[in-house]
Amino acid sequence: MGSRTAFRTCPLCEALCGLELTLDDSGAVTRVRGDRDDPLSKGFICPKGATLGRLDGDPDRLRAPLVDGAEAGWDEAFAVVRRRIAEVVGKYGKDAVAVYIGNPTAHSVAGPLYGGALIKALGTRNVYTASTADQMPKHVSCGYMFGDPLAIPVPDLDRTSHLLMLGANPLESNGSLCSAPDFPGRLKAIAARGGKVTVVDPRRTRTADLAGEHVFIRPGTDAYLLMALVHTLFAEDLAAPGERPVNGLDDLRALVVDFSPERVARVTGIDAGTIRRMARELAAAETAAVYGRIGTCTQAFGTLNSWLVDVLNVLTGNLDREGGAMFPRAAHVPVYRKRRPFTTGRWRSRVRDLPEVNGELPVATLADEIETPGEGRIRALVTIGGNPALSAPGSERLDRALAGLEFMVSVDPYLNETTRHAHVVLPPPRPVQTPHYDVSLLGLAVRDYVRYSAPIVPLEDGRPSEAAILARLAVLASGMDGDPDALDEMIIGSTLGKAVAMTGSPVEGREPDELRKMLADDGGTLTEQRLDMMLRLGPYGDGFGADPAGLTLARLRTEHPHGLDLGALRPRLDEVLCTASGRVELCPPSFAADADRLRAALDGAADGMLLIGRRHLRSNNSWLHNVPELVRGSNTCTLQLNPADAERLGLAAGDLVRVTSRAGTLEAVAEPTDTVMAGVVSLPHGWGHGRDGTRTRVAAEHAGVNVNAVTDENEIDPLSGNAVFNGVPVTLEPAS
Repeated sequence: MGSRTAFRTCPLCEALCGLELTLDDSGAVTRVRGDRDDPLSKGFICPKGATLGRLDGDPDRLRAPLVDGAEAGWDEAFAVVRRRIAEVVGKYGKDAVAVYIGNPTAHSVAGPLYGGALIKALGTRNVYTASTADQMPKHVSCGYMFGDPLAIPVPDLDRTSHLLMLGANPLESNGSLCSAPDFPGRLKAIAARGGKVTVVDPRRTRTADLAGEHVFIRPGTDAYLLMALVHTLFAEDLAAPGERPVNGLDDLRALVVDFSPERVARVTGIDAGTIRRMARELAAAETAAVYGRIGTCTQAFGTLNSWLVDVLNVLTGNLDREGGAMFPRAAHVPVYRKRRPFTTGRWRSRVRDLPEVNGELPVATLADEIETPGEGRIRALVTIGGNPALSAPGSERLDRALAGLEFMVSVDPYLNETTRHAHVVLPPPRPVQTPHYDVSLLGLAVRDYVRYSAPIVPLEDGRPSEAAILARLAVLASGMDGDPDALDEMIIGSTLGKAVAMTGSPVEGREPDELRKMLADDGGTLTEQRLDMMLRLGPYGDGFGADPAGLTLARLRTEHPHGLDLGALRPRLDEVLCTASGRVELCPPSFAADADRLRAALDGAADGMLLIGRRHLRSNNSWLHNVPELVRGSNTCTLQLNPADAERLGLAAGDLVRVTSRAGTLEAVAEPTDTVMAGVVSLPHGWGHGRDGTRTRVAAEHAGVNVNAVTDENEIDPLSGNAVFNGVPVTLEPAS
């Protein structure tokens, strides 16, 4: 049997690693290695990427649509979707249909390009995504500070001399909102050039072990530490934002007066001397970057955490500076933009009156909206690549609520804990049959970089691509039976029309029809033509011939099959900034108001046991547990606790522990370890498999327990709607 080699970007996490795949004559992947010619990853590969072939060939992947649990043809499945959604909308109105978009969707071309079109076609305000279980605080803080919720500064890892990390464990996660292949190597390089990495975390993680310093912190108290660091910079005249255009400096100075290191020491568990030293080291470093991730977002003060991280970058003069926190320039995102105020709360949820944020409502209230009677109640749900029956806070209730929907359709390769409730499941093709371009992630890379991966194995006759599935759903949701290609044509035409009319666009004043013909002449699918258009209009593009040396999709495919390095990050705050004032807003009023809530809680911090999550290198939320190689070794669903707490409770390794919160109870296997600070317990998320109606055999054999049986959907960060998964008060006792 012969073999061939193909190259593509790994679609399994945010690191953007290049892969070298070996395939046999049948199209099966027989070997996966790191692509040594990829200019960003340079051959690095992690255990997840190494098993892409097993995921691609998983026998539990759905090959055909399911209608009420039975295999069906594509036309039949889409006809059911059209009829059932029309019935719900006709009977209850557009808001009776909700959309949930999960984390895997961000690792695809189709999700970012077609998800918005589907939402628009449905016309619903009931939009939910994994963002409010993960990163929404960062979008809100950047929206108010810089004017754009997607303008997220990332640490310039390859040039910084001091990195302060909070709530991040990139040696396990491979990085998040900071795309950096070989994160371990990049951290080691900081130390090798004489710099320092400091990790603040309630656990001594693998990342903390690699760092120059690890500081234990009481879960949920990062905002107090960050406030105290800002306080110290002002109190010791160390704040030096330089020439950056900022508003609110004096307001910020007044806001942090009450948060001295001495005042926050008890609640954080970090002594005042250490806090002052951390602030001084940050200010004195030649270059420095502060980086906070999911551990800081999934707290009661998640937005304040995200805001204060970048406040520190501004005050130390490290925002938009080489070696500091910088804004990547993605090849597919135009640099011309309008200034406009960022706002939230344009509409509110029906049951709990929670504000819209970034076009969506908190997933923490999805069960409320399904279960609560009355006008506007959700009666139908579309899920795309998500598993909220495990990943949402209080997910046991949501799981029950899904069973009561009148109609549910899911785009997903598996029959998992969520999609088992779907009346129709539409499975996307295998990864090797799918094009790949990181629409969502290339704007977060630590170097400007671009890569396109064409499908390696052709689709079977009659098998729609993932893009075609979502495009057809959007067309059906609009109440039409039309060709889904018409959706792409409409989007391309509209985008070209706007670009031609936009002052500063590379095609300003040209004829849209001429530009459309150029895209068609270069060929490719309509999805590829949309990508080509985005690249040509982007900062490195050819401007549809205006720059003959500029980037096009055809050039990227033929001349740079391993990806193209576009250079180190460059200062570009003037391009990014689009607040109404044209200045960085250091002290937005809503954040200052929420600081009152933080201040009020300062003296009332809980002293009991607190639950936090845990990342695993061989895991990514709930969606890789059906790969045998990824449920071995250290990837275990155990409850980690400090040996002193274990001794006090009479627990030994392997004992069953009952964990109880205000929201619920679970039982897990104890794992005493001194890597967890006293008073803290840690349980990974994404587990709890093996439920009736699922078809994921490996995951069922390694079911674990669902941590979200004890998280509380009523506990959210009010500024972003993000769920609170860290710092959950719990009690422990031996399970009888």
